[in-house]
Amino acid sequence: MSSYRVYGPVRKGEQVLFARIEDGTDLDLAYQNSLLSPKGLFLPQSEKMFECSLDPARDDRNIFKEIPKDDTPRVIVGIRPCDARALTLVDVNFDTTTYRDPWWTKAREITTLVGLGCDAPCSTCFCTAVGGGPFDETGLDVLLIDGGDAFVAKALTEKGRKLLESAQALETAAPEIMEKARAVAEQATARIITSVHTSVDTSGLAKMENAALYEAGFWEDVQFACINCGTCTFLCPTCWCFDIQDETCAKNAVRMRNWDSCMFPLFTLHASGHNPRGKKVQRVRQRFMHKLKYYVDKYGRGVACVGCGRCVQHCPVNIDIRRVVQLMNETAS
Repeated sequence: MSSYRVYGPVRKGEQVLFARIEDGTDLDLAYQNSLLSPKGLFLPQSEKMFECSLDPARDDRNIFKEIPKDDTPRVIVGIRPCDARALTLVDVNFDTTTYRDPWWTKAREITTLVGLGCDAPCSTCFCTAVGGGPFDETGLDVLLIDGGDAFVAKALTEKGRKLLESAQALETAAPEIMEKARAVAEQATARIITSVHTSVDTSGLAKMENAALYEAGFWEDVQFACINCGTCTFLCPTCWCFDIQDETCAKNAVRMRNWDSCMFPLFTLHASGHNPRGKKVQRVRQRFMHKLKYYVDKYGRGVACVGCGRCVQHCPVNIDIRRVVQLMNETAS
């Protein structure tokens, strides 16, 4: 904490959220899963981008200026492997060879990710079915595995090695503790990986024609219960849609971006009044087609889902993405 701003899982009432750690006792490394992923530390739910004065007496009135951000190094401790992997899937939207979002890329550059191996997956988790796993190292700088008396810390990048340099004395001072921790960690790794039983087959999605999936008859059944609340998209660690708005108060104005959702009717409403996705079934289909088909076709790197299970857990009408994947893949095969 003397060298980095530290963020991690903090219990707030019945939920765990990622927040700034001011005291080491705030950190909850015994949590199962957080309500929201740490994505909000890179793409805040509401983020001020520019500000300007509307005061007629000022020479710089009506000129938007970028709002400074804190770019000092930071560490996110205790991020689950699925959430770290999700950040790499979102990178393709914010950090490309053609376009780079300056705030997203800077936040990624200054952040060191310390992952926490998942030793108690939820019943709704299916990370192993979409290319991840409880101890997946993708996107992490350090991976922590709970070894009982101590955590085994594995440096995965130069950022991670730099962070752990100061911790090397622990292994020298207590080699027997670290040896026991490694043994416990190895046993836990093998046990947990085999405990994620959910099987989701996505093998047929890439070869299926878009039009055939788009016109499939099962979309009416999938959308029937949906109430377009947007819970699934706001909880999803790989959703990246946002809206930009200008807000004024007295003689000041702010340009800000806020999370948006393809599940909302206003999302695609044109200035003309036309809405190409005015019906609920169109919006539900878009959500799943984007994650499970369009993303696959455009980037060739699998589905835009990490199997965290949040949308399954919290959907108020029990729509299960695993069932939708099955329907899509059966149509594709």
